[in-house]
Amino acid sequence: MEMNELLNELYSYSLHGIKLGLENIQKICDSLGNPEKNYKIVHITGTNGKGSTATIVETVLLKQGYKVGKYTSPHILKFNERIRVNGQDISDEDITKVYGIVREKIKELEITPTFFEVTTAMMFLYFSMREVEYVVLEVGMGGRFDATNVVDSDIAIITNVSIDHTEYLGKTIYEIAREKAGIIKDKSYVIVGDSNPEFLKAIVEKKKDYTNVLEKYKNIDYKLDFKNFVTNIEIDDKKYKLSLFGDYQVKNFLCAYEALKRLGISDEVIMDAVKEIKWQCRFEIYKNEPLTVLEGAHNIDGMSNLRKIIKQGYKKDEVVLIVSILKDKKIDEMLEICEDMSDKIILTSLSENPRGLEGASIYEHSDKSSIYEVCEDMKKSYEIAKSFGRKVIVVCGSFYTCEKFKKEV
Repeated sequence: MEMNELLNELYSYSLHGIKLGLENIQKICDSLGNPEKNYKIVHITGTNGKGSTATIVETVLLKQGYKVGKYTSPHILKFNERIRVNGQDISDEDITKVYGIVREKIKELEITPTFFEVTTAMMFLYFSMREVEYVVLEVGMGGRFDATNVVDSDIAIITNVSIDHTEYLGKTIYEIAREKAGIIKDKSYVIVGDSNPEFLKAIVEKKKDYTNVLEKYKNIDYKLDFKNFVTNIEIDDKKYKLSLFGDYQVKNFLCAYEALKRLGISDEVIMDAVKEIKWQCRFEIYKNEPLTVLEGAHNIDGMSNLRKIIKQGYKKDEVVLIVSILKDKKIDEMLEICEDMSDKIILTSLSENPRGLEGASIYEHSDKSSIYEVCEDMKKSYEIAKSFGRKVIVVCGSFYTCEKFKKEV
């Protein structure tokens, strides 16, 4: 099967929507001989920070010399990014091979799985075929009924909880935290990065014994270096130069650091590895002239974290934002945060995405002041942004916005 045809067939499983539950994935894994039991698992959930935390753990374990698989979603540019072994995306050839096997099992089982269930089964099988020692596993959504949750994790990390995906996970912090705490298993060493009492109540109900990195490492120091765009973190007189930039990355680093120390990794190896971490669209410096930053910032939490960074380094009249936001997000509130960062905001289109909107529709959620401009074309939006001659251009509002920028500019 030709690659485009294969991916179209794979994406057609999306028509089955989001079905939370483990029945299908368990059946597929059983029929494959339970490949998910063949490696140690670091399982990561949370509203924000999953991908960054996963990438820090992956990079350090690789530096230590382990064979490591990592599973994340969504992809930014191509499907292959979701499934990685030893820092390399899965090849088209291997996608074809594992999809062929999983597809046969689905036919035999006579089930109708979702896109995420199929890709999760492919990932478990591929990691087993490649004989990885560790798998760093990011949940798709929630935790308890997420397809990744057929595993028995060695370490369970819950980065934080804010209100997101309420139609699936619940309407309160406590309800959502209960869903995310579903990844905690009897043998899991539990790490959290949130001190909200409602969040902690849900964690304690699942397991009394856990480590909150915000408590354990409350005396650390950190500083953002706006010249080199690194986050300098100091723990017990040891200095870590984290190449992921931003205040919010400190907590992600601490969640990963606690997991890595639990796995017996030395400070020296961690120091060495974190200097070279790369993670797309998390304050990614796309270009230096003019300084162009790509930042997913796809919900209120993400946008607030971006604002915190921008306000430390730049004045409002030094920043231009290019923004597009998905229709299932809190657009009004996200735009208010944008207004606090810049007095020049260009709203652009993601209408080709089923969850996307045109810039004009996003404009209807704004206060319609003169700081807004609508330009549906991404390339033209960037030209307009450059014409203002400001210090920094930030592309944000969704990972899909960043993906489109990379493809079209």
